[in-house]
Amino acid sequence: MSTTKTTGAEQGSHSNYRRSLGTIALTATGLGSIIGSGWLFGAERAAAIAGPAAILAWVIGAAVALTIALTYTELGSMFPKAGGMVRYGQYSHGSLAGYLAAWANWIAIVSVIPGEATASVQYMSSWDFGWAQALYDGKELTGTGVGLASILLIFYFFLNWFAISLFAKTNTAITVFKVVVPILTASALMMAHFDTSNITDHGGFTPNGWSSVFTAVAVSGIVWAYNGFQSPLNLAGEARNPGKSLPKAVIWSILIALVIYVALQVAFLMAVPGDKLDVSGWAQLGYNSPLADLAVAWGLNWLALLLYADAFVSPSGTGMIYAATTSRMIQGVQENGHLPGIFGKVDKKTGVPRPALVLNLVIAFLFLAVFRGWGSLAEIVSVATVISYITGPVAVMSLRRLAPDLKRPVKLRAMPYIAPVAMVFGSLVLYWGRWPLTGKVILIMAVGLPVWAWYEIGKPLTQGRKPWAQLRPHLKAGAWMVAYLLVMATVSYAGGKEFGGRGYLPAGWDIAVVALIGLAFYYWGVRSSWRNPSLVQVEAEMNAAEAAQPTGEGKEPVGA
Repeated sequence: MSTTKTTGAEQGSHSNYRRSLGTIALTATGLGSIIGSGWLFGAERAAAIAGPAAILAWVIGAAVALTIALTYTELGSMFPKAGGMVRYGQYSHGSLAGYLAAWANWIAIVSVIPGEATASVQYMSSWDFGWAQALYDGKELTGTGVGLASILLIFYFFLNWFAISLFAKTNTAITVFKVVVPILTASALMMAHFDTSNITDHGGFTPNGWSSVFTAVAVSGIVWAYNGFQSPLNLAGEARNPGKSLPKAVIWSILIALVIYVALQVAFLMAVPGDKLDVSGWAQLGYNSPLADLAVAWGLNWLALLLYADAFVSPSGTGMIYAATTSRMIQGVQENGHLPGIFGKVDKKTGVPRPALVLNLVIAFLFLAVFRGWGSLAEIVSVATVISYITGPVAVMSLRRLAPDLKRPVKLRAMPYIAPVAMVFGSLVLYWGRWPLTGKVILIMAVGLPVWAWYEIGKPLTQGRKPWAQLRPHLKAGAWMVAYLLVMATVSYAGGKEFGGRGYLPAGWDIAVVALIGLAFYYWGVRSSWRNPSLVQVEAEMNAAEAAQPTGEGKEPVGA
Protein backbone atom coordinates (compact mmCIF):
# COMPACT_ATOMS: atom_id res chain seq x y z
CA MET A 1 0.00 0.00 0.00
CA SER A 2 0.98 3.62 -0.31
CA THR A 3 1.29 3.89 3.44
CA THR A 4 4.59 2.04 3.44
CA LYS A 5 7.95 2.95 2.02
CA THR A 6 11.29 1.29 2.00
CA THR A 7 13.44 2.18 4.96
CA GLY A 8 16.39 2.89 2.75
CA ALA A 9 14.49 5.41 0.67
CA GLU A 10 13.45 7.46 3.63
CA GLN A 11 16.83 7.32 5.29
CA GLY A 12 18.36 8.39 2.03
CA SER A 13 16.29 11.53 1.83
CA HIS A 14 17.05 12.45 5.41
CA SER A 15 20.76 11.88 4.98
CA ASN A 16 20.78 15.03 2.83
CA TYR A 17 19.74 17.18 5.79
CA ARG A 18 22.39 19.05 7.79
CA ARG A 19 22.11 18.51 11.57
CA SER A 20 23.32 22.02 12.32
CA LEU A 21 20.60 23.55 14.57
CA GLY A 22 21.30 23.80 18.30
CA THR A 23 19.08 24.84 21.21
CA ILE A 24 19.53 28.58 20.64
CA ALA A 25 18.77 28.35 16.93
CA LEU A 26 15.72 26.15 17.57
CA THR A 27 14.44 28.45 20.33
CA ALA A 28 14.92 31.40 17.99
CA THR A 29 12.91 29.47 15.39
CA GLY A 30 10.06 28.86 17.85
CA LEU A 31 10.10 32.37 19.26
CA GLY A 32 10.48 33.87 15.80
CA SER A 33 7.41 31.92 14.66
CA ILE A 34 5.36 33.01 17.69
CA ILE A 35 6.33 36.69 17.44
CA GLY A 36 5.27 37.40 13.88
CA SER A 37 2.27 39.40 12.81
CA GLY A 38 0.37 38.37 15.95
CA TRP A 39 2.04 40.98 18.11
CA LEU A 40 1.22 43.73 15.61
CA PHE A 41 -2.52 42.98 15.45
CA GLY A 42 -3.33 40.49 18.22
CA ALA A 43 -3.66 43.01 21.06
CA GLU A 44 -6.28 45.06 19.20
CA ARG A 45 -8.27 42.06 17.95
CA ALA A 46 -8.29 40.43 21.39
CA ALA A 47 -9.36 43.73 23.00
CA ALA A 48 -12.11 44.18 20.40
CA ILE A 49 -13.54 40.77 21.32
CA ALA A 50 -12.93 40.59 25.08
CA GLY A 51 -12.07 44.13 26.20
CA PRO A 52 -9.52 44.37 29.05
CA ALA A 53 -10.08 40.67 29.82
CA ALA A 54 -7.98 40.01 26.70
CA ILE A 55 -5.05 39.84 29.12
CA LEU A 56 -6.47 36.58 30.46
CA ALA A 57 -6.99 35.28 26.93
CA TRP A 58 -3.23 35.38 26.31
CA VAL A 59 -2.57 33.50 29.56
CA ILE A 60 -5.20 30.85 28.75
CA GLY A 61 -3.79 30.53 25.23
CA ALA A 62 -0.29 29.97 26.59
CA ALA A 63 -1.56 27.34 29.04
CA VAL A 64 -3.33 25.49 26.22
CA ALA A 65 -0.30 25.71 23.93
CA LEU A 66 2.12 24.59 26.65
CA THR A 67 -0.02 21.61 27.65
CA ILE A 68 -0.36 20.45 24.07
CA ALA A 69 3.29 21.22 23.33
CA LEU A 70 4.42 18.90 26.13
CA THR A 71 2.83 15.96 24.31
CA TYR A 72 4.62 16.93 21.11
CA THR A 73 8.04 17.33 22.74
CA GLU A 74 8.05 13.63 23.62
CA LEU A 75 7.00 12.73 20.07
CA GLY A 76 9.47 15.15 18.49
CA SER A 77 12.40 13.81 20.47
CA MET A 78 11.38 10.21 19.67
CA PHE A 79 11.16 10.82 15.93
CA PRO A 80 13.68 13.54 14.98
CA LYS A 81 12.55 13.69 11.36
CA ALA A 82 11.78 16.66 9.14
CA GLY A 83 8.10 17.65 9.11
CA GLY A 84 7.63 15.97 12.48
CA MET A 85 4.05 16.93 13.29
CA VAL A 86 2.61 15.45 10.09
CA ARG A 87 4.01 12.01 10.99
CA TYR A 88 2.89 11.16 14.51
CA GLY A 89 -0.73 10.28 13.72
CA GLN A 90 0.51 8.04 10.90
CA TYR A 91 2.77 6.13 13.30
CA SER A 92 0.04 5.60 15.91
CA HIS A 93 -3.11 5.09 13.81
CA GLY A 94 -2.16 4.49 10.19
CA SER A 95 -3.05 6.32 7.02
CA LEU A 96 -6.53 7.81 7.59
CA ALA A 97 -5.94 9.50 10.95
CA GLY A 98 -2.38 10.32 9.94
CA TYR A 99 -3.52 11.98 6.74
CA LEU A 100 -6.29 14.02 8.38
CA ALA A 101 -3.88 15.27 11.04
CA ALA A 102 -1.25 16.10 8.44
CA TRP A 103 -3.77 17.88 6.23
CA ALA A 104 -5.08 20.02 9.11
CA ASN A 105 -1.55 20.83 10.23
CA TRP A 106 -0.39 21.76 6.76
CA ILE A 107 -3.45 23.98 6.08
CA ALA A 108 -2.88 25.75 9.40
CA ILE A 109 0.82 26.36 8.75
CA VAL A 110 0.98 27.08 5.02
CA SER A 111 -1.75 29.74 5.33
CA VAL A 112 0.39 31.60 7.87
CA ILE A 113 2.87 32.49 5.11
CA PRO A 114 0.47 34.73 3.14
CA GLY A 115 -0.90 35.95 6.50
CA GLU A 116 2.50 37.37 7.41
CA ALA A 117 2.86 39.05 4.03
CA THR A 118 -0.64 40.50 4.41
CA ALA A 119 0.26 41.87 7.85
CA SER A 120 3.29 43.72 6.52
CA VAL A 121 1.34 45.36 3.72
CA GLN A 122 -1.60 46.20 5.99
CA TYR A 123 0.71 48.05 8.40
CA MET A 124 2.30 49.82 5.46
CA SER A 125 -1.10 51.26 4.51
CA SER A 126 -0.88 53.67 7.46
CA TRP A 127 2.08 55.48 5.90
CA ASP A 128 1.30 59.09 5.02
CA PHE A 129 1.51 58.52 1.28
CA GLY A 130 -1.35 58.12 -1.16
CA TRP A 131 0.11 55.01 -2.80
CA ALA A 132 0.60 53.33 0.60
CA GLN A 133 -2.91 54.11 1.81
CA ALA A 134 -4.26 52.61 -1.42
CA LEU A 135 -2.87 49.19 -0.43
CA TYR A 136 -5.68 48.45 2.06
CA ASP A 137 -9.34 49.47 1.98
CA GLY A 138 -10.08 49.00 5.69
CA LYS A 139 -11.21 45.38 5.32
CA GLU A 140 -8.81 43.68 2.91
CA LEU A 141 -5.86 44.31 0.62
CA THR A 142 -6.51 45.99 -2.72
CA GLY A 143 -5.11 44.61 -5.97
CA THR A 144 -1.94 46.66 -5.48
CA GLY A 145 -1.66 45.40 -1.92
CA VAL A 146 -1.97 41.79 -3.08
CA GLY A 147 0.78 42.44 -5.65
CA LEU A 148 3.15 43.78 -2.98
CA ALA A 149 2.32 40.87 -0.64
CA SER A 150 3.12 38.49 -3.51
CA ILE A 151 6.59 40.02 -3.80
CA LEU A 152 7.11 39.32 -0.09
CA LEU A 153 6.10 35.67 -0.60
CA ILE A 154 8.78 35.35 -3.28
CA PHE A 155 11.28 36.96 -0.89
CA TYR A 156 10.51 34.34 1.81
CA PHE A 157 10.86 31.63 -0.82
CA PHE A 158 14.33 32.65 -1.98
CA LEU A 159 15.66 33.08 1.56
CA ASN A 160 14.92 29.36 2.04
CA TRP A 161 16.03 28.20 -1.42
CA PHE A 162 19.77 28.16 -0.87
CA ALA A 163 20.67 26.52 2.47
CA ILE A 164 19.43 25.74 5.99
CA SER A 165 22.57 27.42 7.40
CA LEU A 166 21.63 30.70 5.70
CA PHE A 167 18.12 30.34 7.13
CA ALA A 168 19.46 29.73 10.66
CA LYS A 169 21.88 32.68 10.63
CA THR A 170 19.32 35.06 9.16
CA ASN A 171 16.53 33.91 11.48
CA THR A 172 18.54 34.21 14.72
CA ALA A 173 19.47 37.81 13.87
CA ILE A 174 15.88 38.67 12.92
CA THR A 175 14.52 37.05 16.11
CA VAL A 176 16.72 39.25 18.30
CA PHE A 177 15.25 42.30 16.57
CA LYS A 178 11.73 40.86 16.84
CA VAL A 179 12.06 40.41 20.61
CA VAL A 180 13.68 43.79 21.32
CA VAL A 181 11.14 45.88 19.38
CA PRO A 182 7.97 44.50 21.09
CA ILE A 183 9.56 44.97 24.53
CA LEU A 184 10.56 48.52 23.60
CA THR A 185 7.06 49.17 22.21
CA ALA A 186 5.30 47.98 25.37
CA SER A 187 7.62 50.01 27.59
CA ALA A 188 7.32 53.21 25.53
CA LEU A 189 3.51 53.08 25.34
CA MET A 190 3.21 52.43 29.07
CA MET A 191 5.39 55.46 29.84
CA ALA A 192 3.59 57.67 27.34
CA HIS A 193 0.05 56.96 28.54
CA PHE A 194 -1.19 54.54 31.20
CA ASP A 195 -4.88 55.16 31.81
CA THR A 196 -6.12 52.58 34.31
CA SER A 197 -9.68 53.87 33.96
CA ASN A 198 -9.78 52.01 30.63
CA ILE A 199 -10.01 48.83 32.69
CA THR A 200 -12.96 49.92 34.83
CA ASP A 201 -14.90 52.19 32.45
CA HIS A 202 -16.34 51.50 28.99
CA GLY A 203 -18.07 48.29 30.05
CA GLY A 204 -15.65 47.18 32.74
CA PHE A 205 -13.14 44.35 32.66
CA THR A 206 -15.40 41.97 30.71
CA PRO A 207 -17.64 44.21 28.58
CA ASN A 208 -18.77 41.28 26.41
CA GLY A 209 -18.95 38.61 29.11
CA TRP A 210 -16.59 35.79 30.01
CA SER A 211 -17.47 33.80 26.90
CA SER A 212 -15.75 36.50 24.84
CA VAL A 213 -12.46 35.74 26.60
CA PHE A 214 -12.61 32.17 25.35
CA THR A 215 -13.60 33.26 21.85
CA ALA A 216 -10.63 35.63 21.82
CA VAL A 217 -8.34 32.68 22.56
CA ALA A 218 -9.70 30.85 19.53
CA VAL A 219 -10.05 33.50 16.81
CA SER A 220 -8.19 36.73 17.64
CA GLY A 221 -4.80 35.42 16.58
CA ILE A 222 -3.73 34.02 19.96
CA VAL A 223 -3.78 30.40 18.80
CA TRP A 224 -2.18 31.59 15.54
CA ALA A 225 0.65 33.14 17.53
CA TYR A 226 1.38 30.31 19.95
CA ASN A 227 1.19 27.74 17.16
CA GLY A 228 4.77 28.74 16.40
CA PHE A 229 5.91 26.27 19.07
CA GLN A 230 5.78 23.51 16.49
CA SER A 231 8.38 25.06 14.17
CA PRO A 232 11.33 23.51 16.08
CA LEU A 233 9.58 20.13 15.90
CA ASN A 234 9.23 20.37 12.12
CA LEU A 235 12.97 21.07 11.88
CA ALA A 236 13.83 18.10 14.11
CA GLY A 237 15.66 16.41 11.24
CA GLU A 238 18.21 19.24 11.36
CA ALA A 239 18.65 19.37 15.17
CA ARG A 240 22.07 18.45 16.55
CA ASN A 241 20.77 16.94 19.81
CA PRO A 242 16.96 16.70 19.50
CA GLY A 243 16.45 14.91 22.82
CA LYS A 244 17.66 17.94 24.77
CA SER A 245 17.22 20.86 22.40
CA LEU A 246 13.64 20.26 21.20
CA PRO A 247 11.82 20.38 24.57
CA LYS A 248 13.89 23.36 25.74
CA ALA A 249 13.21 25.25 22.51
CA VAL A 250 9.46 24.57 22.60
CA ILE A 251 8.90 25.41 26.26
CA TRP A 252 11.13 28.48 26.41
CA SER A 253 9.70 29.96 23.21
CA ILE A 254 6.14 29.78 24.64
CA LEU A 255 7.07 31.22 28.05
CA ILE A 256 9.13 34.11 26.66
CA ALA A 257 6.38 34.93 24.18
CA LEU A 258 3.74 34.90 26.95
CA VAL A 259 5.58 37.62 28.88
CA ILE A 260 5.98 39.75 25.75
CA TYR A 261 2.36 39.37 24.62
CA VAL A 262 0.88 40.15 28.04
CA ALA A 263 3.07 43.28 28.28
CA LEU A 264 1.89 44.38 24.82
CA GLN A 265 -1.75 43.73 25.66
CA VAL A 266 -1.53 45.76 28.88
CA ALA A 267 0.27 48.58 27.06
CA PHE A 268 -2.38 48.65 24.31
CA LEU A 269 -5.31 48.65 26.74
CA MET A 270 -3.91 51.54 28.76
CA ALA A 271 -2.77 53.58 25.74
CA VAL A 272 -6.10 53.77 23.87
CA PRO A 273 -7.48 57.32 24.29
CA GLY A 274 -10.50 57.34 26.58
CA ASP A 275 -12.49 59.69 24.31
CA LYS A 276 -12.14 57.18 21.45
CA LEU A 277 -13.55 54.44 23.68
CA ASP A 278 -16.43 56.74 24.67
CA VAL A 279 -17.42 56.93 21.01
CA SER A 280 -16.71 53.42 19.70
CA GLY A 281 -16.12 51.11 22.65
CA TRP A 282 -13.60 48.31 22.43
CA ALA A 283 -15.36 46.49 19.59
CA GLN A 284 -15.16 49.34 17.06
CA LEU A 285 -11.63 50.71 17.44
CA GLY A 286 -10.78 50.21 13.76
CA TYR A 287 -7.02 50.86 13.71
CA ASN A 288 -5.28 49.80 10.49
CA SER A 289 -1.89 49.71 12.24
CA PRO A 290 -2.87 49.48 15.92
CA LEU A 291 0.40 49.98 17.81
CA ALA A 292 1.85 52.46 15.32
CA ASP A 293 -1.37 54.50 15.34
CA LEU A 294 -1.21 54.70 19.15
CA ALA A 295 2.44 55.71 19.00
CA VAL A 296 1.53 58.61 16.69
CA ALA A 297 -1.42 59.56 18.93
CA TRP A 298 0.93 60.06 21.89
CA GLY A 299 3.70 61.79 19.97
CA LEU A 300 6.04 58.80 19.76
CA ASN A 301 6.92 59.33 16.12
CA TRP A 302 10.25 57.54 16.50
CA LEU A 303 8.38 54.48 17.77
CA ALA A 304 5.92 54.64 14.88
CA LEU A 305 8.80 54.63 12.40
CA LEU A 306 10.38 51.68 14.20
CA LEU A 307 7.07 49.82 14.12
CA TYR A 308 6.62 50.47 10.42
CA ALA A 309 10.08 48.96 9.86
CA ASP A 310 9.36 46.04 12.16
CA ALA A 311 6.08 45.41 10.36
CA PHE A 312 8.31 44.09 7.58
CA VAL A 313 10.93 42.41 9.76
CA SER A 314 8.68 40.50 12.20
CA PRO A 315 6.19 39.04 9.70
CA SER A 316 8.99 38.43 7.19
CA GLY A 317 10.98 36.51 9.77
CA THR A 318 7.96 34.38 10.61
CA GLY A 319 7.05 33.93 6.95
CA MET A 320 10.59 32.79 6.26
CA ILE A 321 10.41 30.26 9.13
CA TYR A 322 7.09 28.87 7.98
CA ALA A 323 8.30 28.62 4.40
CA ALA A 324 11.10 26.45 5.78
CA THR A 325 9.00 24.29 8.12
CA THR A 326 6.12 23.73 5.67
CA SER A 327 8.52 22.43 3.06
CA ARG A 328 9.68 19.82 5.61
CA MET A 329 6.03 19.02 6.34
CA ILE A 330 5.35 18.38 2.65
CA GLN A 331 8.29 16.00 2.57
CA GLY A 332 6.82 14.22 5.60
CA VAL A 333 3.42 13.87 3.90
CA GLN A 334 5.12 12.48 0.81
CA GLU A 335 6.99 9.92 2.90
CA ASN A 336 3.67 8.98 4.51
CA GLY A 337 2.66 7.98 0.98
CA HIS A 338 0.20 10.74 0.06
CA LEU A 339 2.06 12.93 -2.43
CA PRO A 340 4.17 12.28 -5.56
CA GLY A 341 7.77 11.25 -5.00
CA ILE A 342 9.24 14.51 -6.29
CA PHE A 343 8.09 16.29 -3.13
CA GLY A 344 10.27 14.04 -1.00
CA LYS A 345 13.48 15.08 -2.72
CA VAL A 346 16.08 17.07 -0.77
CA ASP A 347 18.80 18.95 -2.63
CA LYS A 348 22.10 17.27 -1.73
CA LYS A 349 24.17 20.42 -1.94
CA THR A 350 21.98 22.77 0.13
CA GLY A 351 19.97 20.34 2.29
CA VAL A 352 16.71 22.05 1.21
CA PRO A 353 13.57 20.19 -0.06
CA ARG A 354 13.17 22.49 -3.05
CA PRO A 355 10.18 20.89 -4.83
CA ALA A 356 8.19 21.07 -1.56
CA LEU A 357 9.22 24.72 -1.23
CA VAL A 358 7.78 25.44 -4.69
CA LEU A 359 4.47 23.69 -3.90
CA ASN A 360 4.01 25.74 -0.75
CA LEU A 361 4.69 28.95 -2.64
CA VAL A 362 1.90 28.12 -5.11
CA ILE A 363 -0.54 27.34 -2.28
CA ALA A 364 0.44 30.55 -0.46
CA PHE A 365 -0.46 32.52 -3.60
CA LEU A 366 -3.89 30.83 -3.67
CA PHE A 367 -4.58 31.71 -0.03
CA LEU A 368 -3.50 35.29 -0.65
CA ALA A 369 -5.92 35.55 -3.58
CA VAL A 370 -8.88 34.29 -1.51
CA PHE A 371 -8.19 35.69 2.00
CA ARG A 372 -6.88 39.24 1.64
CA GLY A 373 -7.17 40.43 5.27
CA TRP A 374 -5.12 39.44 8.32
CA GLY A 375 -8.25 38.91 10.42
CA SER A 376 -9.93 36.46 8.04
CA LEU A 377 -6.73 34.45 7.70
CA ALA A 378 -6.18 34.46 11.48
CA GLU A 379 -9.61 32.89 12.06
CA ILE A 380 -9.09 30.09 9.52
CA VAL A 381 -5.55 29.36 10.70
CA SER A 382 -6.53 29.28 14.37
CA VAL A 383 -9.34 26.74 14.03
CA ALA A 384 -7.38 24.52 11.63
CA THR A 385 -4.49 24.63 14.09
CA VAL A 386 -6.66 23.34 16.92
CA ILE A 387 -7.87 20.44 14.77
CA SER A 388 -4.26 19.52 14.05
CA TYR A 389 -3.47 19.57 17.78
CA ILE A 390 -5.81 16.76 18.81
CA THR A 391 -3.62 13.95 17.45
CA GLY A 392 -0.68 14.84 19.73
CA PRO A 393 -2.26 13.82 23.06
CA VAL A 394 -3.76 10.68 21.51
CA ALA A 395 -0.60 9.68 19.62
CA VAL A 396 1.80 10.12 22.55
CA MET A 397 -0.14 7.75 24.83
CA SER A 398 -0.97 5.37 21.96
CA LEU A 399 2.73 4.95 21.23
CA ARG A 400 3.47 4.34 24.89
CA ARG A 401 0.99 1.46 24.65
CA LEU A 402 2.12 0.14 21.25
CA ALA A 403 5.88 0.66 21.50
CA PRO A 404 6.86 0.95 25.17
CA ASP A 405 10.48 0.02 24.49
CA LEU A 406 11.20 2.71 21.91
CA LYS A 407 13.83 5.18 23.06
CA ARG A 408 12.25 8.36 24.47
CA PRO A 409 14.82 11.10 25.11
CA VAL A 410 11.97 13.09 26.71
CA LYS A 411 9.53 11.14 28.89
CA LEU A 412 7.36 12.88 31.47
CA ARG A 413 5.90 10.83 34.33
CA ALA A 414 2.83 13.07 34.32
CA MET A 415 2.04 12.46 30.64
CA PRO A 416 -0.90 10.07 31.39
CA TYR A 417 -2.56 13.09 33.04
CA ILE A 418 -1.25 15.81 30.73
CA ALA A 419 -2.45 14.11 27.54
CA PRO A 420 -6.20 13.91 28.36
CA VAL A 421 -6.13 17.47 29.73
CA ALA A 422 -4.50 18.60 26.47
CA MET A 423 -7.27 16.87 24.49
CA VAL A 424 -9.94 18.64 26.56
CA PHE A 425 -8.20 22.00 26.10
CA GLY A 426 -7.99 21.48 22.34
CA SER A 427 -11.68 20.53 22.15
CA LEU A 428 -12.71 23.60 24.14
CA VAL A 429 -10.71 25.97 21.96
CA LEU A 430 -12.26 24.39 18.85
CA TYR A 431 -15.72 24.99 20.32
CA TRP A 432 -14.84 28.55 21.34
CA GLY A 433 -13.99 29.26 17.70
CA ARG A 434 -17.76 29.82 17.20
CA TRP A 435 -20.20 28.43 14.68
CA PRO A 436 -20.24 28.66 11.64
CA LEU A 437 -16.44 29.13 11.50
CA THR A 438 -15.88 25.75 13.13
CA GLY A 439 -18.13 24.09 10.56
CA LYS A 440 -16.37 25.81 7.66
CA VAL A 441 -12.92 24.69 8.75
CA ILE A 442 -14.10 21.14 9.43
CA LEU A 443 -15.48 21.20 5.85
CA ILE A 444 -12.01 22.24 4.63
CA MET A 445 -10.69 19.09 6.33
CA ALA A 446 -13.08 17.01 4.19
CA VAL A 447 -11.80 18.72 1.01
CA GLY A 448 -8.46 16.95 1.42
CA LEU A 449 -9.95 13.45 1.58
CA PRO A 450 -10.01 12.85 -2.22
CA VAL A 451 -6.20 13.05 -2.23
CA TRP A 452 -6.05 10.37 0.47
CA ALA A 453 -8.64 8.27 -1.39
CA TRP A 454 -6.57 8.41 -4.59
CA TYR A 455 -3.38 7.16 -2.98
CA GLU A 456 -5.09 4.55 -0.78
CA ILE A 457 -7.85 3.33 -3.14
CA GLY A 458 -7.72 4.80 -6.64
CA LYS A 459 -4.04 4.30 -7.40
CA PRO A 460 -3.92 0.66 -6.19
CA LEU A 461 -7.02 -0.12 -8.28
CA THR A 462 -5.42 1.33 -11.43
CA GLN A 463 -2.45 -0.95 -10.76
CA GLY A 464 -4.70 -4.01 -10.61
CA ARG A 465 -4.45 -4.37 -6.82
CA LYS A 466 -7.31 -4.77 -4.34
CA PRO A 467 -6.59 -2.45 -1.41
CA TRP A 468 -9.62 -3.20 0.76
CA ALA A 469 -8.17 -5.87 3.02
CA GLN A 470 -5.10 -3.77 3.79
CA LEU A 471 -7.12 -0.58 4.14
CA ARG A 472 -9.67 -1.95 6.64
CA PRO A 473 -7.51 -1.60 9.79
CA HIS A 474 -6.52 1.94 8.76
CA LEU A 475 -10.21 2.88 8.45
CA LYS A 476 -11.06 1.27 11.78
CA ALA A 477 -8.20 3.01 13.56
CA GLY A 478 -9.02 6.40 12.01
CA ALA A 479 -12.79 6.26 12.60
CA TRP A 480 -12.45 8.07 15.93
CA MET A 481 -11.03 11.17 14.26
CA VAL A 482 -13.72 11.34 11.57
CA ALA A 483 -16.41 10.87 14.22
CA TYR A 484 -14.76 13.49 16.46
CA LEU A 485 -14.91 16.16 13.73
CA LEU A 486 -18.56 15.37 12.96
CA VAL A 487 -19.57 15.41 16.63
CA MET A 488 -17.70 18.66 17.31
CA ALA A 489 -19.38 20.30 14.31
CA THR A 490 -22.78 19.17 15.62
CA VAL A 491 -22.11 20.41 19.16
CA SER A 492 -20.82 23.73 17.81
CA TYR A 493 -24.05 24.15 15.82
CA ALA A 494 -26.27 23.18 18.75
CA GLY A 495 -24.20 24.94 21.43
CA GLY A 496 -24.55 28.19 23.31
CA LYS A 497 -25.57 31.36 21.44
CA GLU A 498 -22.56 33.16 22.89
CA PHE A 499 -20.44 30.80 20.77
CA GLY A 500 -22.56 31.19 17.63
CA GLY A 501 -24.72 28.10 18.19
CA ARG A 502 -28.49 27.66 18.24
CA GLY A 503 -28.65 27.69 22.04
CA TYR A 504 -29.87 24.13 22.53
CA LEU A 505 -27.16 23.60 25.16
CA PRO A 506 -27.44 25.94 28.17
CA ALA A 507 -24.46 28.11 29.12
CA GLY A 508 -22.06 26.20 31.33
CA TRP A 509 -23.47 22.84 30.34
CA ASP A 510 -22.09 23.27 26.84
CA ILE A 511 -18.55 23.59 28.25
CA ALA A 512 -19.06 20.43 30.34
CA VAL A 513 -20.40 18.54 27.31
CA VAL A 514 -17.42 19.53 25.15
CA ALA A 515 -14.97 18.52 27.91
CA LEU A 516 -16.64 15.10 28.21
CA ILE A 517 -16.57 14.69 24.41
CA GLY A 518 -12.84 15.45 24.42
CA LEU A 519 -12.21 12.83 27.10
CA ALA A 520 -14.40 10.21 25.38
CA PHE A 521 -12.65 10.60 22.05
CA TYR A 522 -9.24 10.68 23.73
CA TYR A 523 -9.81 7.21 25.22
CA TRP A 524 -11.36 5.92 22.00
CA GLY A 525 -8.40 7.22 20.03
CA VAL A 526 -5.81 5.65 22.32
CA ARG A 527 -7.59 2.29 22.34
CA SER A 528 -8.01 2.23 18.54
CA SER A 529 -4.29 2.68 17.79
CA TRP A 530 -2.49 -0.26 16.20
CA ARG A 531 0.93 -1.46 15.08
CA ASN A 532 0.60 -0.33 11.49
CA PRO A 533 3.30 -0.65 8.79
CA SER A 534 4.54 2.92 9.31
CA LEU A 535 5.21 2.26 13.00
CA VAL A 536 6.93 -1.04 12.28
CA GLN A 537 9.14 0.67 9.72
CA VAL A 538 10.15 3.58 11.93
CA GLU A 539 10.83 1.18 14.81
CA ALA A 540 13.26 -0.71 12.59
CA GLU A 541 14.99 2.57 11.65
CA MET A 542 15.28 3.68 15.27
CA ASN A 543 16.56 0.31 16.49
CA ALA A 544 19.16 0.30 13.74
CA ALA A 545 20.25 3.82 14.68
CA GLU A 546 20.40 2.84 18.37
CA ALA A 547 22.52 -0.20 17.60
CA ALA A 548 24.95 1.96 15.64
CA GLN A 549 25.26 4.51 18.48
CA PRO A 550 28.29 4.29 20.80
CA THR A 551 27.53 2.40 24.03
CA GLY A 552 26.17 4.54 26.85
CA GLU A 553 25.60 7.65 24.75
CA GLY A 554 22.36 9.53 25.31
CA LYS A 555 20.63 6.79 27.29
CA GLU A 556 19.01 8.89 30.04
CA PRO A 557 15.61 10.32 29.15
CA VAL A 558 14.83 13.90 30.09
CA GLY A 559 12.18 14.26 32.79
CA ALA A 560 11.94 10.53 33.42
